Amino acid sequence: MYELPGRVLFGAAYYHEYQPYERLKADLDLMAEAHFSVIRVGESVWSTWEPENGRFDLDWLEPVLDGAHARGISVILGTPTYAVPPWLARLYPEIAGERRTGQRIGWGARQEVDFTHAAFRFHAERVIRNVIGRYAAHPAVIGFQVDNEPGGELLHNHGVFQRFVDELRGQYGDVETLNRAWGLVYWSHRLATWADLWTPDNNMQPQYDLAWRRFQARLVTEFIGWQADIVREYASREQFVTTCLSYSRPAVEDDALTRRLDITAGNPYYTMQDALALPEDGDAARQDWTSEGTWALYRSADRMYSSRQEPYLVTETDAQAISYPWNNRPAYDGQWRQAAWALVSRGASMIEYWHWHTLHYGTETYWGGILPHSGKPGRIYRELARIGAEFERAGDLVAALTPDADLGFLYSHPSKWALQAQVPLASPSGDGGPDPRAYQGIFDPFYRGAFDAGLQARILHTGQLDDVTPPSVLVVPGHYVCDDATLDRLAGYAAAGGHLVLGPRTGYADEEARARTEVQPARLAEAAGVSYDEFSNLVEPLPVGGAGTLTLGPGARATRWADGLTVAGAEVLAAYAHPHFGRWPAVTTHRHGEGRITCVGTVPDPAFAKALLRWAVSVDGAADGPWRLPHPSVTSTGATARDGRRVRFLHNWSWDEVPVSLPAPVHDALSGTDHPAGEEIRLGLWDVRVLEER
Repeated sequence: MYELPGRVLFGAAYYHEYQPYERLKADLDLMAEAHFSVIRVGESVWSTWEPENGRFDLDWLEPVLDGAHARGISVILGTPTYAVPPWLARLYPEIAGERRTGQRIGWGARQEVDFTHAAFRFHAERVIRNVIGRYAAHPAVIGFQVDNEPGGELLHNHGVFQRFVDELRGQYGDVETLNRAWGLVYWSHRLATWADLWTPDNNMQPQYDLAWRRFQARLVTEFIGWQADIVREYASREQFVTTCLSYSRPAVEDDALTRRLDITAGNPYYTMQDALALPEDGDAARQDWTSEGTWALYRSADRMYSSRQEPYLVTETDAQAISYPWNNRPAYDGQWRQAAWALVSRGASMIEYWHWHTLHYGTETYWGGILPHSGKPGRIYRELARIGAEFERAGDLVAALTPDADLGFLYSHPSKWALQAQVPLASPSGDGGPDPRAYQGIFDPFYRGAFDAGLQARILHTGQLDDVTPPSVLVVPGHYVCDDATLDRLAGYAAAGGHLVLGPRTGYADEEARARTEVQPARLAEAAGVSYDEFSNLVEPLPVGGAGTLTLGPGARATRWADGLTVAGAEVLAAYAHPHFGRWPAVTTHRHGEGRITCVGTVPDPAFAKALLRWAVSVDGAADGPWRLPHPSVTSTGATARDGRRVRFLHNWSWDEVPVSLPAPVHDALSGTDHPAGEEIRLGLWDVRVLEER
């Protein structure tokens, strides 16, 4: 069983094979001077490992591993299966993936193949066994990364579809059962035989679509697990097996996938410069594979922790500009340090940058590394070397932290997929089209509201509710696909003393994405003291006023959606200022057993969400902690070390120096200075302090 080391690992992906001239010794010496403790190698060059079918060249990496080991730098070795060599694509054109039935993806990028195909699996297994067998026993190797950012395609190949049909046959038994489960009486879609099942290309039936998306995610989980099992035949008990996740990939179900691995690893890319400034004005920026905004950086960190409810590894994050050649925004001085410590504060046990040396050719020529194209260390190298030194200084205090949680959020992949098939929100661009990120469009504003309120969140997956005790407040926005057992578990959570906060679309559909026949919110209406049977999109934001115990400022707005909530015993907390929508409350709350259920019938804007979530954690007597600091550019997060010590992280996300009065005695883990309670310290511009509470 792999156990995380006693310090946060620090390093970068390193591709000596990409260098335009020999500089291995110079690179490794610079890494050692920058306090590197780890590099990742080997995952992108199948055609270098196996230049021709069956001819392997395995020795070229040995000098890299030997040189790293001599300098005390550990190595994560990758399997190269995500980028197939040209000879394999030429010899076996049938392994090409298909985005639509019969339409092959052209070769020339990466991840173009049907990874379920027997020919691909044969060659993938052969190169895995050769590479891992050659280097698993090398003393530098501490772990293995199988594949790279899996789940980028929804494969429509013939064999994939037939496997889907076989799985449905096993799940439902006969076509009549499937007809009933999917409602295929609609539009004359009833199946007479399994051969009648149509391919997914033009499908418009949401039950089919959800089954297809679940199946695609299982394929990716099986593929990564298959590789992990092969690697474990060579790995020692002290070596871990992981993959690096890009959480936006369409066929990734991270909680299921990471159960097949030893530790979670992810790639949180984020926009730098002014995108990290606090306070942040305006609504949530559009999120994609990179995050926009400080709140979204923390959301990415909490998503990685959520996969296994454990500390995780950051296998890739920004060194310089990480995007396309027209979007170059390397960080301001101090921002790399801030982001690294933010990730550590939320459970990261490794920070590894992509990548060491900026490439001189290829698609990612302008995806900048720690060293620029000249190969000479400059500002970025110096900034990151400071982080490496600080990780060494802080030692085991900050390794494998358990982040604090003031409230929880329930996350649902099936709901995300179902709300892509039947999109409830219009595009924020105003073009009248659907928003394919509708689930995130509901979930993210609630998360951002908690962040803006100075609260720390724990994200849970639905399947983890049996194993993890949720915090005293659990927010459930957009949980559209929800079986009876989960809804009953949520009601039981509130009855036992929890505060359940329901957002729009939660519980509206069952496990097959069929709209429920019960009064909404399904199975929770009586306990919530409110119901609805009407809803509307909002073309423009509506002003919202607070009522009862909820105080809202004049800038609070309801956006994008409104449920027609009808009160049946609940207390009204917020109302729309509108001649039509004003007949319904925007937010209600109701005691249920020892706890309460709060229903939010809209998507709150940042001001509304901040006030609402702040109220949610305090309404039943939870006092503001002494470390919840009022300055708008300062974040304060806490965590517990493996030995029980308490750690506090103070960030100043601005150009202005900020004074902070310490509410408790602390020891500065980076400067070695002790500070008594009540002392005022000053956070410099784009600054961070790591404090051990005494």
